Amino acid sequence: MAASGRSFIIAGAGISGMTMALALAKFGATVVVLERSATVQEFGAGLQISPNARRVLDRLGLGEAIERASLEPQALDVYPQHGQHPLVSMELGAIMRERFGAPYAVMHRADLADLLYKACRRFANIDIVFGVRNWDVVSHARGVTAAIDEASGQSRTTRAQGFIGADGVHSQTRLGVLDGPAAQYRKRIAWRTLVPTAALTGQIAADRVSVFFGTGFHLVCYPLPHRNQVNLALFMPDDIRMEGEQPSLKNSGARVEAIMTAASRGWTAWPMYTVEASVWHQDNIGLIGDAAHAMVPFQAQGAAMGIEDAATLAPLLMGTESAETAFYRYAKMRQPRVRRIAALSAENGRIFHMGWPLSVARNTVMRLQGPRAHLDRLAWVYSHDVGDSPAT
Repeated sequence: MAASGRSFIIAGAGISGMTMALALAKFGATVVVLERSATVQEFGAGLQISPNARRVLDRLGLGEAIERASLEPQALDVYPQHGQHPLVSMELGAIMRERFGAPYAVMHRADLADLLYKACRRFANIDIVFGVRNWDVVSHARGVTAAIDEASGQSRTTRAQGFIGADGVHSQTRLGVLDGPAAQYRKRIAWRTLVPTAALTGQIAADRVSVFFGTGFHLVCYPLPHRNQVNLALFMPDDIRMEGEQPSLKNSGARVEAIMTAASRGWTAWPMYTVEASVWHQDNIGLIGDAAHAMVPFQAQGAAMGIEDAATLAPLLMGTESAETAFYRYAKMRQPRVRRIAALSAENGRIFHMGWPLSVARNTVMRLQGPRAHLDRLAWVYSHDVGDSPAT
């Protein structure tokens, strides 16, 4: 595509940042991405890509590659505490495609990051600068100017129409440029690990997501056939562990105990932070993804919200006279939806961790609702379409 004459700088080469770069580049913009790490890095393990995010990625040309590197689970099995059989199996698979026009998939975060990076490399108008030591940006009437200290020790100055902070939960853009709030630690830990598929034979289904509820915790498991591994994510308060210990659960039930034994001591702790920033932009500088609205992961929509952000903001930046106006319109469009999903995620955390007797009522409701209730309950999440991304 011919160059548009517009240029943008993005801080952060994570999922949100590289999606943003692709969306802008397909309009013909020149994009510089600043990344502190020496290579593309995505911390964590598993990632759930719901239809609302998948539509965006498909339009960016990643659909076939994602299909090869992901699993399209047939259902989500929910186990009550001590349960040997699912309380309910929420249908996914073909019915998600039928209802929402795109699949629901699970994959490794690093695999998606790698696919995004390879896609970015195919565009001569995207320059990803790794190992950035520091950067500083100022806004002015004609755009922004960024001073960049590169890994080599050299410095350079770059001008652009706008600057997008996709630099995560502890965003320098939010904190240092927009004078926004610090991330809040919610005293919860996500313990994550990967185990060989064979180690969990007979414990979880090979074609679906398994979720185990317990008093004060829940455990999410899903296969990653592309890697011959299973992703495990255990969510629990931080006040029941000591620094350096591996997670341990009491009274969790035989199936969960078997899964924990199989995982052994390979867990990594990830403190969970949230960001509640009322201001997402100032002049020609704005925020996307976790930098603007990090949320607890109990609806598996954190990455999806960053992907939606990119698909919303890119056409505004390219089709609006000023970046400042584009950022203003983007924030007005996105903030109500993001706040609603963040509230849903927080409420899910409370529901998932209920103890007796509230857990009995929760289980009864879920059982009576059946395997398709979530399709109506979450239709507003999964059916959302931010509109056509730039054509290839």
